[in-house]
Amino acid sequence: MLASLLSRCCCCRWARIEADQAARRFGGAARRKAKERPRTRMPTPRKGLTIAVEGCCHGELDRIYATLKAIEDQQGKKIDLLVCCGDFQAARNLGDLECMAVPPKYRKIMDFYKYYMGKVEAPYPTLFVGGNHEAINHLRELYYGGWVAKNIYFMGYAGVVNFGGLRFGGISGIFNERHYHMGHFERLPYTDSNMRSAYHVRELEVFRLKQIKRPLDVFVSHDWPRGIVEWGDKQLLINRKPFFKNEIDSHRLGSPVAAELLRALKPGHWFSAHLHVKFPAVVDHKGTGKITKFLALDKCLPKRDFIQLVNFPQATGPHEFSYDEEWLAVLRGTHQLMNVGRGRCVLPDMDGPSREDLEFVCDKLAAHGAEIPHNFERTAEPYSSRVVRPKGEPRHQRKPDGERSPQGGPPTRGRMPSVDSVHPQTMRFLNMLELPYNLHYGQDEKLHLPQYSAAGQGMGYEGPQNVTNPEEISLDEEDDVDDDELDCCHGRGVEHVDDDEEDGQGGGKEGSEQATVCVDQTSLQDTEDLRRATDVGL
Repeated sequence: MLASLLSRCCCCRWARIEADQAARRFGGAARRKAKERPRTRMPTPRKGLTIAVEGCCHGELDRIYATLKAIEDQQGKKIDLLVCCGDFQAARNLGDLECMAVPPKYRKIMDFYKYYMGKVEAPYPTLFVGGNHEAINHLRELYYGGWVAKNIYFMGYAGVVNFGGLRFGGISGIFNERHYHMGHFERLPYTDSNMRSAYHVRELEVFRLKQIKRPLDVFVSHDWPRGIVEWGDKQLLINRKPFFKNEIDSHRLGSPVAAELLRALKPGHWFSAHLHVKFPAVVDHKGTGKITKFLALDKCLPKRDFIQLVNFPQATGPHEFSYDEEWLAVLRGTHQLMNVGRGRCVLPDMDGPSREDLEFVCDKLAAHGAEIPHNFERTAEPYSSRVVRPKGEPRHQRKPDGERSPQGGPPTRGRMPSVDSVHPQTMRFLNMLELPYNLHYGQDEKLHLPQYSAAGQGMGYEGPQNVTNPEEISLDEEDDVDDDELDCCHGRGVEHVDDDEEDGQGGGKEGSEQATVCVDQTSLQDTEDLRRATDVGL
């Protein structure tokens, strides 16, 4: 019965079709109601989809988009979608930079603020997940996903969306066993410890993704699934990154919970980044007849394999982001499980979303359309290098937007925000699902929140969980920071990047080596051709 309902629900992407299905399901009254609904404009379906997959972004949006344009010009292909696998760095201003877990000397404003302020617009629809170097205060506001700029969509801490007839799943952050069973307890202003733990994957996000029963075409993560190296050319990886060998031999490279999701979801493709090296693999889910084509990519530097084109010639659908009805039903049915304390959230036995939640979501999308509304709006002042100083004021005294250089130039450091913000996109999303706001604990009196009597069907809403074990030892703030959590971009800790790689000096041979596995559904561009293309505009 549930499978039948899911089959019907998958048509929710087109509002009129779903309205007619609702009429057939619920009889004459629903049929009359469906006829009375205004006809919703349906996006035009298109056949075929070419995705550009990018590894770690690190704020280099201008270079990435220029590279895509160069590939289009050289190869005569149209790129329909850019997918970024984390470390996106959506820093709107210098205050956001203070919420990014990198050493202060590496906190650079980069390109995103120009897209945020509207100075430039992303030339390609862009979808991304978070990594372990993000303006975490900004992404926390969009926990359930949302637009960070025009044409740039964040999948949230975990999410499923549709584009071009394909289903994309994703999870943000990296795995850390110490914080995995905790809630999202971090609050502004962040300590150095909390700034790092804020991007650690939590059990609730993994639990929600495991409720997905319909097949996913693509899954995106920052972390690699643990054990993925066994399905590719392990020796080639060790030759490229010798310092991986100990972790590979001890089966510690990658995320164990990402491996759980790989086994549970069995997506057609899985894209990752984080370790700054290209690595393809093909996973055979034995006994199921399914395979997953895995690809990890590098970061945006010259002569590095940081972009790969993947073709889906049979994909048919509007080239617009749309909600996924099954995922919305999962969120509605698990809303009361949100944990914003340090204690462990008690998760129930659950096998997919309930029929009631699926019907609720299908009716909502039938009435309002499944396309994600383009409702981006600025909620913070964007970065500006201009210095506005009252007449006669000494250059070194005024510091309204951050610390300024001694010569009175552009600000070099910002001030971390002092309180968490409620994003209007998040409120609209929860209002659509008739769910209360639940990302802050004990702060309702400070927030303008709608009041609802209940959340998802079958589970009464009791507010964000803050389960505390009286015998639990409270972790000291300083003890929360592992040596493993040091900055991966600058060659320290287990994330294994050589110091010379940051300057573009390391790994010079990687760009010319052939990939060992074809991950494209039609044909994979020769790595040497792709390397030449990615050199353009860098």
